[in-house]
Amino acid sequence: MIIDFSHFTSTVLLAVGALLPIVDPLGGAPIFIGMTAGLTPAERVRMAKSVAINSFLLLIASVLIGAYVLDFFGISIPAVQIAGGVVICAIAWSLLNSPNSPPALAKEGPATVTADDLGQRAFYPLTMPLTAGPGAISVALTLGANPTKGLRPLVETTLGQALGILIVAVSVYLCYRYADRITKKMGPIGTGVVVRLSAFILLCIGVQICWNGLHTLIIATFPTAA
Repeated sequence: MIIDFSHFTSTVLLAVGALLPIVDPLGGAPIFIGMTAGLTPAERVRMAKSVAINSFLLLIASVLIGAYVLDFFGISIPAVQIAGGVVICAIAWSLLNSPNSPPALAKEGPATVTADDLGQRAFYPLTMPLTAGPGAISVALTLGANPTKGLRPLVETTLGQALGILIVAVSVYLCYRYADRITKKMGPIGTGVVVRLSAFILLCIGVQICWNGLHTLIIATFPTAA
């Protein structure tokens, strides 16, 4: 039992330690603030909950069946990184160049936003690729790439990974849920500055993700280039 508990705990810590720095919900809070600027507090809370749930489902699916789905369609992880990095760069660029508020979720008034609209936008772009983006998906795919042999170890590993991802999703909800308090303390000017800086960092992250995928493809195609 001690060995089993130790394996379960190490699996949970591995999942949290690998995913939390990449998901970075605290760093994503300013982006969430900017992209939900036109929503009411109640809608923002609902959005934070939806993003957290979507992130959990997306990451757990990547761990359990992600590698099989990519193999079925003949898609490599570097290709996912390049495509996801391009999308992140496009969103970050739009945030950097938006005149006042980010256009993705900015509305004239809360009455123009429907529940379906909130649900769709909670997944794209707030969940994918801004929260559980290509970097997090690549890590999740890696975590599930080598399943443990044996039924009991497999169940323990799966439960441990699920609990680790749940902890990450809860941290996403908490950081996004209370992001408006950060806005009130910083004020409009401070929030605008933080959003711009976060957008620039997000652009750099997108470029880095693109390069990681491209570099892997170059090394695989031309081994001597290493």
